[in-house]
Amino acid sequence: MKSKTLFYCTECGNELPKWAGQCPVCKAWNTIVEQPSEAKKKGIQNLSNSSIIRKGNGNRPSPIQEVETTQELRFETGMSELDRVLGGGAVKGSLVLVGGAPGIGKSTLMLQICDHLCRFAKVLYVSGEESERQIKLRAERLQVRGDGMYLLAETNLEDVIESVNELHPDILIVDSIQTLYNGDLSTAPGSIGQVKDCTMALMQLAKGQGITIFVIGHVNKEGSIAGPKVLEHMVDCVLYFEGEQQNSYRILRAAKNRFGATNEIGVFEMGDSGLSEVPNPSEMLLSGRPQDTPGTCVTCVMEGIRPVLAEVQALLAPTSFNVPRRTANGFDFNRTNLLLAVLEKRGGLMVSSCDAYINVIGGLFLDEPAADLAMIIALASSFRDKPVPGNLAAIGEVGLTGELRSVNALSQRLSEVRRLGFTKCLIPARTGGKLDPPHGLQLIQVHNIREALATIV
Repeated sequence: MKSKTLFYCTECGNELPKWAGQCPVCKAWNTIVEQPSEAKKKGIQNLSNSSIIRKGNGNRPSPIQEVETTQELRFETGMSELDRVLGGGAVKGSLVLVGGAPGIGKSTLMLQICDHLCRFAKVLYVSGEESERQIKLRAERLQVRGDGMYLLAETNLEDVIESVNELHPDILIVDSIQTLYNGDLSTAPGSIGQVKDCTMALMQLAKGQGITIFVIGHVNKEGSIAGPKVLEHMVDCVLYFEGEQQNSYRILRAAKNRFGATNEIGVFEMGDSGLSEVPNPSEMLLSGRPQDTPGTCVTCVMEGIRPVLAEVQALLAPTSFNVPRRTANGFDFNRTNLLLAVLEKRGGLMVSSCDAYINVIGGLFLDEPAADLAMIIALASSFRDKPVPGNLAAIGEVGLTGELRSVNALSQRLSEVRRLGFTKCLIPARTGGKLDPPHGLQLIQVHNIREALATIV
């Protein structure tokens, strides 16, 4: 009997009876791939039947009152910035996905934490992209001792699980999930079926044997892992490694974390000897800031519980076209257009006849409204060609009527502003509570953007 052929969308995983140019669910073009249905029935079930992965013990539903709750067992990875993003350290028996563009430093980060993990745990590093000799040479360059670390250059899922059952490691690192394949599937490694099947096998391995597994996944040109985001709901934690390859700084974010918050970031610097932690990202982001130059202003945003100072730059230039050009890097594009409209309507500056270019230094993306006031000040400074005082920072949300709204954690932000040497801070007049400003920091409280512009520029 001839096997029936099914089709799947590589973006959303939707199953289709026949090929189509556009997915009817996610509306993506040229994402439909062919996959035999019989191969789809195989996969991880065959691995389970071959006793490579242990079957369940016939668990039955239990009343919630009878379920024992024990605090998860955490351990440090040797990098405080990574521990911060993970929520205080890695959790035993968890499955962590580390995603990022190729060459951003994912493998380097995983190999560096092995130097600390090998001191108290047995680590198995599985690589499908490098040979064992290449990994050893890179470990020597990164000064990773590796006592208690085992290397395996393998891409077959069955062989990897057999090695895990023989070695019984405490920590497993898979580099990368796109190179791992299950021989029972007829699709190529890296396809949607292979990625889902291999990740499901690793998840059962982590939960069944209590192994902490770090999985590396490369992102495609659309910025998603392995085409669709099918891995995010399967793993316990999703970390994204961001940054430009020509820039030495890297930012680690948590997109999902079942054992902690998702709004923390970790900052690293890539050097010749690997990644080094940046415990004070504010100083890094403000290094090289120009003095007495129009179009720049400093603000303070909250990344989790950490206040971070960021420099917002704006450039306004008269346009020669009927429709002005708008470009925003590190700031929401729609929010930029909104602030430009408020600046013209409520601030009295004719910016509609100018091209506007927005940039946030250091690769940060400012997604909270507290950066609105700094953006308004930077735009007005560039339009009037008047510099903002170098010792001043601006914090506040801007409304459509031009009013300034208070922001959360203002006391923490002001403390960080003063610690970095700023002596003046522009804030909303309505703060929602009593403020105790740090010694040496002058607060300039204004009600709307007209007052702010009259005070500064």
